[in-house]
Amino acid sequence: MVLSRGWALFLVGVGIWTWVIWPRFAVAIWQDPRSWASGTVADGAATGFLWVHALLIAASLAIGTTVGVLGVRAWFAARRRQAS
Repeated sequence: MVLSRGWALFLVGVGIWTWVIWPRFAVAIWQDPRSWASGTVADGAATGFLWVHALLIAASLAIGTTVGVLGVRAWFAARRRQAS
């Protein structure tokens, strides 16, 4: 598949956006009393609420990283095509 530089830039932007948004969401989930059995942040056992969101965050960061890397590779491939 051949991607244009515009699409490559879009994919890089999605990867960056993922790393801007999801870590902040992770902090919010960590500080949410529903994440802890005692209702106090970082006290007691983690609840299913925390684990489900942690899995969601990890998967989203992995997908965002993959998309960003593909965008960077497509950008350089487009530059090589343009130079030849």
